[in-house]
Amino acid sequence: MTRTIALACGLAMGGSVALADMVAPTEVSFGDYGSVEQSLTGTPGDPEAGREVMVSKGIGNCVSCHAAEDYSDVPFHGEVGPPLDGIGEYRTEGELRGILINAKMTFPGSVMPAFYKVDGFTRPGNAYTGKAAEGELDPLLSAQQIEDVVAYLMTLTD
Repeated sequence: MTRTIALACGLAMGGSVALADMVAPTEVSFGDYGSVEQSLTGTPGDPEAGREVMVSKGIGNCVSCHAAEDYSDVPFHGEVGPPLDGIGEYRTEGELRGILINAKMTFPGSVMPAFYKVDGFTRPGNAYTGKAAEGELDPLLSAQQIEDVVAYLMTLTD
């Protein structure tokens, strides 16, 4: 069921995601230091869509914790997370994907949300969860949104 919901999310966003290539949140394989080398969708990310996820308060809301010169036009940058300027030069796609999926695999004490995880934690309430099916939770971001954010972050170079 999770794959079906993720596929629907990808298609609704204008993507063409093949179900066979979709990696469900419970099937993610983490490597050394929390990296995830395998694409979640098999479809390249769209950097422009990734930027929208990053700066939208109702989607990723990354701007609330991270600053970057590239989106300095967006108000109210947070300072909880590190600045993202140049991150595309010192992090790999696999490292960024892993951090987005579940930052605690790389940084155990991180307060960054796990954007592609559906179990093993308590969400703040049903208004913030979205149910894929009775008893199942949707991840905070779809597989394609994760790939889009990774693609965008890779453009942030000095």
